[in-house]
Amino acid sequence: MAPTPRRRVLVTLSTAALAAPLLVPATAHARTTAAPHPVARAQATSTAVQQQVRAFWTRDRMRSAVPMERLLELTPAQRRKLTRTQAPGQVTPMAFPHGGGTWTGGGQVVRSTGRVFFTYQGRTASCSGSAVVSQNKSTVITAGHCVKMDGAWHTNWVFVPGYDNGNTPYGTWTARQTLATSQWAASENITYDVGAAVLNPLNGQSLTDVVGGRAIAFNQSRTQRMYSFGYPAAAPYDGSKLTYCSGTTSSSLLYGSIGMVCNMTGGSSGGPWFSGFDESTGVGTLNSVNSYRMNLPILNRYMYGPYFGPEAQALYTQAQNA
Repeated sequence: MAPTPRRRVLVTLSTAALAAPLLVPATAHARTTAAPHPVARAQATSTAVQQQVRAFWTRDRMRSAVPMERLLELTPAQRRKLTRTQAPGQVTPMAFPHGGGTWTGGGQVVRSTGRVFFTYQGRTASCSGSAVVSQNKSTVITAGHCVKMDGAWHTNWVFVPGYDNGNTPYGTWTARQTLATSQWAASENITYDVGAAVLNPLNGQSLTDVVGGRAIAFNQSRTQRMYSFGYPAAAPYDGSKLTYCSGTTSSSLLYGSIGMVCNMTGGSSGGPWFSGFDESTGVGTLNSVNSYRMNLPILNRYMYGPYFGPEAQALYTQAQNA
């Protein structure tokens, strides 16, 4: 599908410097008022296909999967808006920032957070995701561009909870269905960059019976103390370890997103943002996911995530009941 003239996002698929840009959205989209209707796509629905997908994802393929990264290019009008409203010297410092580093705290977040692997335009690629509490015990929340991008749904989609330098301690879980908000599915609207996957059982067990699941909340404050997690795989990271950032979020002036100072790179997309996070137990409530960074001085220090409103809630509801 050819990108529309209003879409300009740089997508990097290598751990080196930014490659040639693909055109994706850079102008803010009007918020929709119609009832949310998430869109789903069937994945590995038969035992034979599930076996094929698991066999495809060897340790070497996982290690060589290239990260999905989203860096937004802003229009001159958007740059002027940001400059008028919040000059570089007026950026509010984070209350307790950790701009990015390996998570060494342990806890349940290590089990329920994982790497996501899939085939994108014939290439192996990676994101991050998180298991959540759900009726079907099989739901993972991630970013919309981690399930569908450039008009096509990703294939060979798997979730590897607890991934650690090539090791898969809790197995490789295939998706039987992937989902995206209707706005992302229709036009890849960055405001609604939320995706989900419903996983097949593995060895007769459901996902959260094995790794647990984090609570999820919607329509919360945009300003909260939060922790974000993911598996960044573009330099200076290599995707081998669970990484985190922490800080007080703030509302973005564009796209209706929330932001946090964070240097995680491509591959961290789709990783969870937790409010009420307890470092001693590794438990928190999912309230956003890593989505994009802006190609603008000062603001390029921030990671942005979609606000979890009615659209994200409808997506979760449909996924957990699938």
